[in-house]
Amino acid sequence: MLPKVFMKNEQKTIFGISKDEILTLDSETNFKHDKEFEWIRQISVYFYNSLIEFRKRNKFSSLIQTSLSKSLNSNLGQQEYSYLDLLLSFVNFYKKNKSIILFKHIQSTSQNIKNTNWQKTIRKSVSILNQNGQPVYSKFSAKNKKVDSEEELLTYFVSILYHFNKEHLLHLKIDKSYKIIKGIQFETLQKNGLSKLKKIKYKYFNDTLKKIYYLCEAYFHQTSLNNAKENREEFISINNYNLVFEDMVDKLFSDKIEDIVNEEGLSLKNLKYNEDGKIIDHVYDYQSLIDTSNIFYIGDSKYYKSNNIARNTSKYKQITYSKNVIQYNIDLLNKQQSYKENIRYRDELTEGYNITPNFFIYGYIDDYRNFEGAKLEERGKIINSFHFENRLFDRDTLFVHQYQINFLYVLKNYSQFSRRKIEEFRRNTKKRFRNNFIRFFNDNQKSKFTFYEYEESDISDFVETNFRKLNGKCFKTSDNRLIIAKHNEDRQLEDVVSKLKIYILV
Repeated sequence: MLPKVFMKNEQKTIFGISKDEILTLDSETNFKHDKEFEWIRQISVYFYNSLIEFRKRNKFSSLIQTSLSKSLNSNLGQQEYSYLDLLLSFVNFYKKNKSIILFKHIQSTSQNIKNTNWQKTIRKSVSILNQNGQPVYSKFSAKNKKVDSEEELLTYFVSILYHFNKEHLLHLKIDKSYKIIKGIQFETLQKNGLSKLKKIKYKYFNDTLKKIYYLCEAYFHQTSLNNAKENREEFISINNYNLVFEDMVDKLFSDKIEDIVNEEGLSLKNLKYNEDGKIIDHVYDYQSLIDTSNIFYIGDSKYYKSNNIARNTSKYKQITYSKNVIQYNIDLLNKQQSYKENIRYRDELTEGYNITPNFFIYGYIDDYRNFEGAKLEERGKIINSFHFENRLFDRDTLFVHQYQINFLYVLKNYSQFSRRKIEEFRRNTKKRFRNNFIRFFNDNQKSKFTFYEYEESDISDFVETNFRKLNGKCFKTSDNRLIIAKHNEDRQLEDVVSKLKIYILV
């Protein structure tokens, strides 16, 4: 079933055909094996991983658990492995440890051979040259040979891997030197593999071999519960995939909200989950647009069809989110508290409010084979809302930037991003969002504002003398500079700023 981000409109999908045409594709089409449809198999795996990751990330959240009970369904327990989990684990482990596994196999084989017939070995076996140019043989001709527990474990692992490879055409290259259990013998192994493993359980001290043991144990545990010829039907599904998309984007932008607690015990959880029942999709603190203090950036994920954009309802919701964040910080200020020391929302002298950056972010698909590029781009016009159009530093003045991001990139990396890669994405994206806001406000044709700086020492007297003219139009920065934002249509301020220097946001 395709989420709506795969739809261009009511009829056409991003594949260029309708939903009905997808259902009536040639019955000879082999989605499971054909190279042409590899991307379909990738999407299936990434969708599955996204649901598993969503369940892992939200199982302890009472707020989200309420909605999960209605929207996320599965016949897999929290601690259960599905067939797909096992397949992916075996393949990924083999790809990462292929050379170590082969070395252990050769080492184990060579140590348990007696009376080697070297003439026959050299004549019938292919050697591998080591770094010193010396030949290493993986197969030996010998009169006596005994199998130890290490070689037995590797045989089980490679046999399972061979079964996956053959069953699903994974195109894995498995070295021919391994002994592989196949056919009826493998079906027997599926049933009694657990008992065989228990006999050799405490003979491994190497980390790689321990991991191989646990993988084999998980596989045999599943196959011993089910008839090897009857695969159990497994499912995990959700009917509100927008919840998953929100969590995907949130993982890219910020740490788990419950983990972010300051020295005074204040948590961002109080900011994300508002008292009026509103839940903000994304919230993080980053450098303010006008000085070196920090401010909260507020984002909302939009899970629409690829060509759709936000309407008025979304705009009004974002206004509510912003007001709730501002009020939360003002309430802390009134209690002589703050989430962080350098977060400034209201300036006491000017009674002006810092600019609160807002953004919408849409998932879209441009190329259904592209899982690698974020393709984070601006989309649609900047949305603004105000009570007084000429008052930029007013708590009711709001500007929302809109962005689109490659849905397949987010989907893949939701469960595969390394910590380092996530930090790099966050750092670059947060800087880019701030720079785009600054570029917008420095363009007085787009923003309709021009900034000026009052450079005299009598800032307090200047503000008090011109307070009615400056109300909501100026802000004293953390480094004691007075910034005035004049709207292009504001004639009242022309005499006030006529002798002041234009200020450029940086």
